[in-house]
Amino acid sequence: MHVPPMQALRAFEAAARNRSLSRAADSLNLTHGAISHQIKALETTLGVRLIERAGRGIRVTEEGERLATRLRGALAEIADALREAAERSNPRRLRVSATPSFAARWLLPRLGSFLAQHKDIDLDVRSSMALVDFRRDDADVAIRHGFGSWPDVHAELLMSDTFFPVCSPRLPKRPARPADLAHHTLLRSDDEAWKPWFDAVGLDWPEPPRGPIFNDSALMLQACAEGQGVALARRSLIGHDIRNGVLMRLFDIDVPAPRRYYLVYPPRLAGSPKLALFRRWLADEIARDEADASVRPRRASVKRRLRP
Repeated sequence: MHVPPMQALRAFEAAARNRSLSRAADSLNLTHGAISHQIKALETTLGVRLIERAGRGIRVTEEGERLATRLRGALAEIADALREAAERSNPRRLRVSATPSFAARWLLPRLGSFLAQHKDIDLDVRSSMALVDFRRDDADVAIRHGFGSWPDVHAELLMSDTFFPVCSPRLPKRPARPADLAHHTLLRSDDEAWKPWFDAVGLDWPEPPRGPIFNDSALMLQACAEGQGVALARRSLIGHDIRNGVLMRLFDIDVPAPRRYYLVYPPRLAGSPKLALFRRWLADEIARDEADASVRPRRASVKRRLRP
């Protein structure tokens, strides 16, 4: 029998694990069509049906479940072997995974200081919306945005966050009070809800049902900077945009974000000297940000309500 290519096996295992072709495509940074094509090719090679359509999702057949279980362990073994070989060939490299928005707007602008301090470490930064699986993916450490309850990893809290509205200084007729937002396009992202901020300023409004929505906060802030609407910005991602006049903050109130940032890594790396240096650098950068914020004019807390 012809041996199926590795990419077809990985595509099927990801689809079986996620119970979705779309989520499998996201986890492997491929298109939905590419995943479907790989699985069909694998089924043709094996002469057996592995998945079936089930409403909007998929159902893994009995034969598919057996194959997926065996593949999961085999792919994890292969990933371990490749990691060990890569570590021996380049022991200076530290592979870091982060979401595209955090990588672009927080991590990358600061990397110069890390590289200057640690010339003996080669950072390999990868950005992805998919949750890293350290048994399978090519990553040593990840910066995740969530609630910290991930199994089989160490998760260390890095920082909390807050939300507040921003707009372009070029936006016509900028809102003077929160109720004026009714006359503006509200930009949205997948994990940043407007309603908690509405509640904080005394607006009995539901979550906006219409308007542009983005799966990445960096894209939303870019659209906001282009004057396409008002965005609910994360403090961690705003960078120097306000100081440089690219964006301006609206109203003196913010709300705490439910999700926080964590440094996440597999237990096998707990004693890594490279990880310890990266962790210390992150802590120093976050402390510097907090010190800068403490000397700026204080904003009203969420307990204060503005006039709608």
